[in-house]
Amino acid sequence: MQIPSRPDYVSIHFTGQQSRSYNNNKQWRRQSCWRKWKQLSRLQRSLALFTLTLLFICGMASYPTVAKHLRGFTEREQDAERSILLRPFRPHVLPEPVKQGQHPLPEQLSQRKLSNKRGPPILQNHLQTKGNASNILSEDKAADVRMEGEEDRVISWRGAVIDTDQATDGNKDGENKEDSPHLKHSQDSETSRIEAVREAFRHAWKGYRDYAWGRDELRPISRSYSEWFGLGLTLIDALDTMWILGLKQEFEEARRWVATELTFNKNVDVNLFESTIRILGGLLSTYHLTGDSLFLDKAKDIGSKLMPAFNTQSKIPYSDVNIGKGTAHPPRWTSDSTVAEVTSIQLEFRELSRLTQEPQYQAAVAEVMNQVHKLDGKLDGLVPMFINTNSGQFSHQGMYTLGARADSYYEYLLKQWIQGGKKENQ
Repeated sequence: MQIPSRPDYVSIHFTGQQSRSYNNNKQWRRQSCWRKWKQLSRLQRSLALFTLTLLFICGMASYPTVAKHLRGFTEREQDAERSILLRPFRPHVLPEPVKQGQHPLPEQLSQRKLSNKRGPPILQNHLQTKGNASNILSEDKAADVRMEGEEDRVISWRGAVIDTDQATDGNKDGENKEDSPHLKHSQDSETSRIEAVREAFRHAWKGYRDYAWGRDELRPISRSYSEWFGLGLTLIDALDTMWILGLKQEFEEARRWVATELTFNKNVDVNLFESTIRILGGLLSTYHLTGDSLFLDKAKDIGSKLMPAFNTQSKIPYSDVNIGKGTAHPPRWTSDSTVAEVTSIQLEFRELSRLTQEPQYQAAVAEVMNQVHKLDGKLDGLVPMFINTNSGQFSHQGMYTLGARADSYYEYLLKQWIQGGKKENQ
């Protein structure tokens, strides 16, 4: 049997078939993806398209916020770098070796840390950023001068530093303190801060005067106003502030509005707590500052308009009063009053009784405190958030908080004790 001969070479043919097969292969894959998409149900395709659209909208909406955050982060880094560059270099100096039999020298005041400076750290950083190196060095020297006289000074309850020798002749060791460069620098800085506060108030007041004069609240973005009670809450609330800041022109203009425009003969529901602390309190504080009887008369007017709130069986006042009709009622969503509201009106009504010599105002709010003091349901002195005006008992027992709806109860306990000469121990 003869074995067939094998060729001694390999033949390879390159034709266009394989390239067309490759192209056809890619086209087949594209057709396969499209076929799978068409095989999905209409609901599945709608959900997929909705998800992609939602992601795109969320991305577009969050882009400005993310960009602003990144831009602010970069600016903070640049400010930090500038503050580091502006800070003077203080090389570390080793102390001299102490010789045998010699007492060590006291620590140099100029080498003390910057953290010993008085004042908030934010303000210190602000001054270091805006000032040059020479200003920072002068501030360090001024801090050392303050530390040297620290033992001769006391700090009052308002945080002001008082020199104990200043009450005599104003001189110490023959040196005139009024000519001290540090004292002049402090006075200039104090004056600039006071003026900055005045300018900030003028800016806000101008917006209120132009767009919301005599209204309750200003809406600065829309340059319009909103009404809550229609009693000029912002204007009355700012009277004492304008007087303290020395803004006489703005104060006189606001006083004319109070004298000619402010009236409480309106058919409107007002909140007892808000009206007491903002209107009654604002008028009483302005009367104390100015001695102008106009504000006391207006305070007596609104105080008498609020008295119907206390006409309840439990003596716990309602939250809302119609000052025109002389009626009161609880809020529409509950029959309860907030504990913080009914126990945070005592200061104003007690002071109104003291100034007018009419005891009914103090008697009404004193009865509220007596009722609250006698109630059960407290937990280590903490009170619940709500109290029922019908039964006079705490409601929603177990809900204790130091936050909203209970916070000012504890605040007014201390203030009433101080107002009463620190003699009321209940």
